[in-house]
Amino acid sequence: MTDLTLLPAELADLSVAQLAALSPQQKIVLARQLEQAGDWLKQVKARFDAALEQTYGDRIRSARSDGGKDFGVVHVAEGDLRLTVDVSKRVTWDQAQLATIARRIDAAGESVEEFIDIAYSISESRFQNWPSTLRTQFEPARTVKPGKPTYRLVSSEEA
Repeated sequence: MTDLTLLPAELADLSVAQLAALSPQQKIVLARQLEQAGDWLKQVKARFDAALEQTYGDRIRSARSDGGKDFGVVHVAEGDLRLTVDVSKRVTWDQAQLATIARRIDAAGESVEEFIDIAYSISESRFQNWPSTLRTQFEPARTVKPGKPTYRLVSSEEA
């Protein structure tokens, strides 16, 4: 394969071994093309979602109101089209207020863990800046796992 432009159908049919066999220049170009295609798809998806909101927004809000739902799934139909809209619920808690409540629960002699899920964490930058005597005390409680790798290809001239 010497052509640097791959059509999506051809790309989908390439095996891992075929992708691995691409020249370094082909890999650089393909990585750029994939990044650009991903950005393009995100933009088109955002515009299409906005078009759906513009077209069906009133009916979606009406379906939510009729069902007494601020979150979750509602359906809107138009002819053969059935649009399913799912709005997830994202809850955040004020940490300072929860700490105050936890202290009151503890002061009343109750078990805080019965009411509040508690997760302790230490930022990695803070941990790394501690003196070694302090780090040593915390190391048995620390587990380090690798994250998912990310790859960025550039030509040696760009590096």
